[in-house]
Amino acid sequence: MIPVKLQPEPEHFYELVKMPGQMFLATNPHPKTKDWKKHNYWKHVESELYNAYSGICAYSCTWISRVTGGKTVEHFKPKSRYPLDAYCWENYRLVCLLLNGRKGNHEDILDPFTLQNGWFVIDFPSLMIFPGEHLSEDEAGQVTKTVTRLKLNDDEACIKDREKWLRDYVIGEISFSHLKKHAPLIGYELERQKLTERNHPIWTGYQGQSRD
Repeated sequence: MIPVKLQPEPEHFYELVKMPGQMFLATNPHPKTKDWKKHNYWKHVESELYNAYSGICAYSCTWISRVTGGKTVEHFKPKSRYPLDAYCWENYRLVCLLLNGRKGNHEDILDPFTLQNGWFVIDFPSLMIFPGEHLSEDEAGQVTKTVTRLKLNDDEACIKDREKWLRDYVIGEISFSHLKKHAPLIGYELERQKLTERNHPIWTGYQGQSRD
């Protein structure tokens, strides 16, 4: 994860989401799962959320392709426990479908809106994510819990995705600016660790590879 700045509420958010949501909660203050599915007014601003955060998943820090249908409105404070926040723009995070499901109703992950720089670092070339060395024991524990909950070091998903972005950069398929725009955590970490040179010996394993 990297720090994410809260973006302005869409122009018609009150009319499309907040007002109908408040009316629903006024008559049903303790919704069940079936009720949320019927009154998921946040879906009306899913595209606006995507645009506001440049298509970057708040948890994986990589770009969500529009054509996959994998973008979701994630309620950082679970709506099942905090119904009054279900229709608040400030509670929404743009998250890919996979990590939204992994986060679920859990509340043990760090919030990218309040996160500080350098809390999550990448080990190269393994691409594993670890707590920053400057963190206190408690802070490092929070990072580790977040990584564990979201399975950010899951070889079959998150690491493979990071590997694809890094490989495409190293072999010259994409520019560094493109990498940093679409996989910002990788870009920031390459800069911080002074590893942006494509011919650096650490990237030997990527040389000669082509895009799948």
